[in-house]
Amino acid sequence: MQHDAPAPDPALARDARRAGVTAFVGTTIEWFDFYIYGSASALVLGKIFFADASPAVGTLAAFATFWVGFLARPLGGLIFGHFGDRYGRKKALITTLTMMGGATFCVGLLPGYDRIGAAAPILLVLLRMIQGVAMGGEWGGAVLIATEYAPPKRKLLYGAFAQQGSPVGNLLATLSFLGIAQLPDAAFESWGWRVPFLFSAVLVAVGLFIRLKLAETPEMRAALARNKPVKLPIKTVLTRYPLLVFLGVLAGTAGVAITYVKTTFALSWATSDLDFDRSTFLTVIALALVVQVIVQPFGAVLASKWPVRKAVLWMLIPEFVVLPVMFMLVGTGNFWLAVLGMGLATFPHAMYYAALAGILARVFPVEVRYTGMSLSYQLCTTLFAGTAPIVSQYLLNAFDSIWPVVALGLAYTAITLAGVLPLLARTGSDAPRRPDDTGLRPGPRASIAGGA
Repeated sequence: MQHDAPAPDPALARDARRAGVTAFVGTTIEWFDFYIYGSASALVLGKIFFADASPAVGTLAAFATFWVGFLARPLGGLIFGHFGDRYGRKKALITTLTMMGGATFCVGLLPGYDRIGAAAPILLVLLRMIQGVAMGGEWGGAVLIATEYAPPKRKLLYGAFAQQGSPVGNLLATLSFLGIAQLPDAAFESWGWRVPFLFSAVLVAVGLFIRLKLAETPEMRAALARNKPVKLPIKTVLTRYPLLVFLGVLAGTAGVAITYVKTTFALSWATSDLDFDRSTFLTVIALALVVQVIVQPFGAVLASKWPVRKAVLWMLIPEFVVLPVMFMLVGTGNFWLAVLGMGLATFPHAMYYAALAGILARVFPVEVRYTGMSLSYQLCTTLFAGTAPIVSQYLLNAFDSIWPVVALGLAYTAITLAGVLPLLARTGSDAPRRPDDTGLRPGPRASIAGGA
């Protein structure tokens, strides 16, 4: 029985479910747009936009443009965090979805290097930056739409609605490329790869229709009515909560970086250095993503029923075993062994990713929550997720061995534990929550926010 919550209200429960679905649908569309770029960069963008480079250098260049999207994400988090904390979550999310859809559609229309020369990669980078800014603003707002509508004891569970958009969007992106990968090489490279980018316009229209029907979150409405919005949310976050931001950056690493080692980099490795063709390994990735869609919500369930610290340890420690096993099984070149390895390696970071949104959403006060959690998460994606494919490819090229890449993935897990365990200790995240709880332990806030 929930002693700290009011009697159940059917209307509030309905609104909470609607907010969860809205967060899920919107993030699915945004992640679809973001992930199709990753698949395209592994398979074809190097040939189209960096035609003068060797295949290996072209792939590195394509991965570099992939990283540009991550470089822009903290900027998006700051811009939309500012407006989301001052004027509301809904307006920010309508803008991010429109920006993402427009940039993705334009990538699908962009001429290659053979037609417009150096302007092609320059425009590609600019469009990828717009995608990054949009994605940087999207994630925090979507998580807050879900969690700020949720009942007090179910915020971790409702945060998983937004997180579920990532594997579903990734799965849809992979399936779209799996479908067009059946085309002959000439057709695939001339027009086939553009189809998922152009189709995104339809999905964006659906997402906008759904988001426009949702009202502002109750917690944000209450905060706006209670007092004036914080004038500069980023100043408040950086002056009062710098250590929480730093720990939040570390805490997100395994949840966001390992997936790009397993998908974007592994797709390039398997189709370039192993005996897999693009259709076969896209099928491997798609099956692993089906596993992720199924198992990921259980991470939020586990973190809601157990002490969060215990749940985090049970979710992340197995990564030290299953990630090396995955690369060994993929390295055999056998389809079913690769499926087994990718599926096993999906469990730890996917389940942790489901809980991550709720963990970060409870760290910062509502008045600066959008800015604080977005800054933490997006800096993490810039430093670790966006660099994962290019660093992995560099290690493979430099050492001619997959084991340095395995070590990189294990380092991501160790970094995550080094961030999330102190974060949970400092914010008291295992304690019961009141509806207005900021996520901070009682006591002098300066001792928490003041940094070292």
